[in-house]
Amino acid sequence: MKHQESNLQQQSVKWFRYAYPKFIIFAIPNGSQRNVITASILKAEGVLSGVSDLFLMEPRKGFHGLFIEMKIKPNKTTKEQDWFLQAAHQRGYKCAICYSFDEFKNEIENYLK
Repeated sequence: MKHQESNLQQQSVKWFRYAYPKFIIFAIPNGSQRNVITASILKAEGVLSGVSDLFLMEPRKGFHGLFIEMKIKPNKTTKEQDWFLQAAHQRGYKCAICYSFDEFKNEIENYLK
């Protein structure tokens, strides 16, 4: 499942960068498997469990930016991801969970138009 989510995210980012080259979207690599030393270094550097996969750094429609969590069905968000999405929304960010490329594309197009 993890590779399917990765493939979906890669496809989505590739399309975004082609369709919207002047905008900045970037990945927040939070969920990979790491050895204990690397994981502990990243945690000390500030990695936070539950942070969304992608961030579109563009204010629109009263929001400061757009956080996107990529999922493949039947996967669901974790309690940490739910907490983060709620916290981000309360602070003025738009948040979305996308289960397909079409959902991603629709979220982006609706947000940017």
